[in-house]
Amino acid sequence: MREWTRSTAMVLAAAVSLSACSWTKAQKGAVIGAAGGGAVGAVVGGKLGSTAKGAIIGAAVGGVAGAVIGARMDKQAKELAMEIDGARVERVGEGIAVTFDSGLLFDFDSDVIKGAARDNLSKLAESLKKYSDTDLMIVGHTDAVGSDDYNLGLSDRRARAAKNYLMTQGIASDRVKTAGRGETEPIAANVDESGRSQNRRVEVAIFAGEELRKSATGN
Repeated sequence: MREWTRSTAMVLAAAVSLSACSWTKAQKGAVIGAAGGGAVGAVVGGKLGSTAKGAIIGAAVGGVAGAVIGARMDKQAKELAMEIDGARVERVGEGIAVTFDSGLLFDFDSDVIKGAARDNLSKLAESLKKYSDTDLMIVGHTDAVGSDDYNLGLSDRRARAAKNYLMTQGIASDRVKTAGRGETEPIAANVDESGRSQNRRVEVAIFAGEELRKSATGN
C-alpha cells in the first residue's frame, strides 16, 4: 500500500513548545543548532515519542527558508509515496518520515535485509541521490517481547543494516545517522500481535542537509 499524509508543523511545534520549559539550556541549544543529528533526535524525540520526528524538528530552519525547504520536501515525499511499496510516507515539519514495517525488511529476530526489501531500499537510495542535499536518520524499533537490552541491540543492528545497504547503493556514510530505540517508542499497545507488529518498524527521517539550509537561508 502506498500512503502519503501531511502532518502539520504547528502540532509538532506546539508539542516542542509545551515541553520546552523543562529542558536544560543545552537541550534547547541542541534543537536550535540542529547539528547534533542523533542527539537532537533523542532530545526532541523524548518529548514527542519519536526519535525520527525529533531529528526532523531538530534540523528545522523556520521562517521563509523553512517554507522553501518544505516545498522541496513536498515534491520528494510525493515521489517516494509513488515509488516505494509498503511504506508510509509522512510530511513532518520541514522533513519527511518514511516508516517501514520491519517485516518488510527483515525476518523475525533477524538483522539481515530480506531480498525483496532491497528493491525498496534501492528506490529510497535513488531518491536520496536525486535530492543529494538532504540528510537522514534511520531508527530501528521492536515490540516488547524479549529483554530490553536484547531489543535495543536488535533495533540498532537493523538500523545499521539499512544504512550499510544504502551505502552500497552510493549514499555517503556521513549523510546517515542511525539509532536503535528498542521497545521504548511504541505506536501501539504490545498486548496482542496486531499491536506488536505495528511496533516492529524502521523509520527513516529525511531532513535538509547543511548545504540546503545554507541555500534556503542565503548564507
